[in-house]
Amino acid sequence: MTQPNVSLVTSNLSGARAGSSDLGYGAGNFYRPFSVFSVLTLTLLAMLVVATFVWNLLVLLTILRVRTFHRVPHNLVASMAISDVMVAALVMPLSLVHELNGRLWKLGRVLCQVWISFDVLCCTASIWNVTAIALDRYWSITRHLEYTLKTRKRISNVMIALTWLLSSVISLSPLFGWGETYSEEALECQVSQEPSYTVFSTFGAFYLPLCVVLFVYWKIYKAAKFRIGSRKTNTITPEAEVIEVKEASRQPQMVFTVRHATVTFQTDGDTWREQKEKKAALMVGILIGVFVLCWIPFFLAELIMPLCHCDIPPIWKSIFLWLGYSNSFFNPLIYTAFNKNYNNALRNLFSRQR
Repeated sequence: MTQPNVSLVTSNLSGARAGSSDLGYGAGNFYRPFSVFSVLTLTLLAMLVVATFVWNLLVLLTILRVRTFHRVPHNLVASMAISDVMVAALVMPLSLVHELNGRLWKLGRVLCQVWISFDVLCCTASIWNVTAIALDRYWSITRHLEYTLKTRKRISNVMIALTWLLSSVISLSPLFGWGETYSEEALECQVSQEPSYTVFSTFGAFYLPLCVVLFVYWKIYKAAKFRIGSRKTNTITPEAEVIEVKEASRQPQMVFTVRHATVTFQTDGDTWREQKEKKAALMVGILIGVFVLCWIPFFLAELIMPLCHCDIPPIWKSIFLWLGYSNSFFNPLIYTAFNKNYNNALRNLFSRQR
């Protein structure tokens, strides 16, 4: 009696696997149920979700508790941390469920639309917050006399408002009929594949800020290179000349001779401001570099696929997507690594709790 049941289960399992191969569980997908690699991968992704949430939350708590952080540029960092916390809390967990289901969406249309809207909103806001921080550093380095605290605060608030406004426009457009995010027949939930929306969203969310940050860092590099060149030994060497001073004819002639005169101004080491600017430039460079490496594969695929009506294997979709999400984990690490005040504040936060 047990033998027929075994054969029936075996046939059902083989049929399910055959059907699931077309839906993302085929040989090219590493999310095979109960495989060691899939369990390990999903565990690492779950750890990434928790670490991203905790680390960004710690940055927010530090900014809230330390009064000296209640000013620019920390409001820009707070805005970036808020967007990254939202990515970890509202987007990544549902993405993990999506992966567990073999990239099939079984949670209905409404939750699909909510998930996609928050996905686009939070990731776009995170990208534009990185851009705003890069712009703030650029102006503080190249225009430190004009870029006063009052001006800096006003401009940073404007950049934060524009960041969230643009992100909201891009994320909410599909809800008003610009493409479809959910397919009930195929159980698909993805960003609208309408070609016009694809161009608008990818350029607004990535390619435009990419151009801005690359231009900004190029200008920062040029400014730093110019300052290094201008800091070399400044030497003033007037030409040798003889100055003769003749008095009245009744007195003996007096002649004064001035030989070669060399005045040298040499500064040993960098000033405090120059060291601060170098550190800021290095931080911006690493922040931009990680941002580009994390997001460019995803947005290249997002732009190319709807326009050429082609597709890529599910495994690469997952890799590109989670590589982009990981940028929300790296952002607070990079910023706090280059800021001693944050490191000290975090230590004090933990020591007080003990």
